[in-house]
Amino acid sequence: MKNTWDKWEIIAIKYLIEKWYKILDTNYKFGRFWEVDIIAFFESKTIFIEVKYRSSEKFWTWEESVNKQKLFKILKTIEAYCKSKNIDFEKIQFDVISIVKEEKSYKLTHYRNQSFQ
Repeated sequence: MKNTWDKWEIIAIKYLIEKWYKILDTNYKFGRFWEVDIIAFFESKTIFIEVKYRSSEKFWTWEESVNKQKLFKILKTIEAYCKSKNIDFEKIQFDVISIVKEEKSYKLTHYRNQSFQ
């Protein structure tokens, strides 16, 4: 594994595959902009997924860590991916998978169809 975050992205990918998502790409980068952690296909949509891991929810929630600046960079990356693959921007979705460490395991929550605002 490249780094600690890979473990949590792999957990998210396994979860998505169990839910019948087809994984198209991972860690897609666009120039100097951000990256999208996972790109999948499900129910006729291309889904762009940000994976957020926290050892605790005491200090940060995923909503606090995905701020407007980060959303802007993610959106630019999604636009670039859609243009390069000729994907209709009306048939995409942005999801967040939050993984929070628990004492002996973790809690995974899938937030579907999130807004860019």
